[in-house]
Amino acid sequence: MFQKYKYHLLMHLIIFMWGFTGILGKLIHIEAQYLVWHRILIAFISLLIGLYLLKMPMRIHNRKAMLKVFGTGIIVALHWITFYTSIKLSTASLGILCLSTATLHVTWIEPLVFKKKFSWVEFLFGSLVIFGIYFVSSDFDEKQYFALALGLISALCAGFFSVFNAKLAEEVPSSAITLHEMGIGLVFLSGMLLYNGKLDSNLFKMSGSDFAWLIFLGVCCTSFAFIATIEVMKRLGAFTVSLSINLEPVYTILLAIPILHEDELLNGNFYAGSAMIILVVIANAIYKSKMRERELKKTNT
Repeated sequence: MFQKYKYHLLMHLIIFMWGFTGILGKLIHIEAQYLVWHRILIAFISLLIGLYLLKMPMRIHNRKAMLKVFGTGIIVALHWITFYTSIKLSTASLGILCLSTATLHVTWIEPLVFKKKFSWVEFLFGSLVIFGIYFVSSDFDEKQYFALALGLISALCAGFFSVFNAKLAEEVPSSAITLHEMGIGLVFLSGMLLYNGKLDSNLFKMSGSDFAWLIFLGVCCTSFAFIATIEVMKRLGAFTVSLSINLEPVYTILLAIPILHEDELLNGNFYAGSAMIILVVIANAIYKSKMRERELKKTNT
């Protein structure tokens, strides 16, 4: 019985960990930029060790592809900075909810990158998400609106790097892409901190609990989750995984209630808007799956 469903259980463990990354944004009491710097550093080192031990590809020989990875690595770093800043300014629930809209950004980014036909159905889904965001933000103050804007920018960055990585994966192993993106993100963020005069001893000032959570974030929620996702996708297929990932905001919101007591900070409009956004994102994933099935049938006939 366990053998039959172990990859499904592993998949949901991974999604649970990704959902917990938003909670960690509140549990780790250091600046968002410092948090991201440590996450990338720990993820890069642990990925390097993990990929070496598992003998997974780590090198990129194509110079043109390397330039693309360089740009994508910067986008990944910007995604995490805006994501955690949004959470620091507001709530974990808001940050992860904004992030769930990334799949809808993909609907207009994909036609540009892959030269696919624009879908009006997916445009409709995007419009419904805007209504959901209206409900979510109906009682926000100025600070929360700024957090919402940062969260949506984070989702936009996630949409871009998701599409770019899918394109890059056609010519470079995904393990090598991720490793190099972590390294590039670390260099970019170090330069950013240096420019802002923040690359100093304050970077390493943290409590023991902050350090422990950072290790968990970098090793378990990033490196382990990435390597495990590759294995799960091989066993269950990309669609099953991508559809299940839409449960991430659900896990985060449910975790945020007992751990962070965010139910005391958020009202009914927030949860109504959240439900609308999550349902639209899932409906969009199902619709895209049906369209891919039709395309495959056409090519096979």
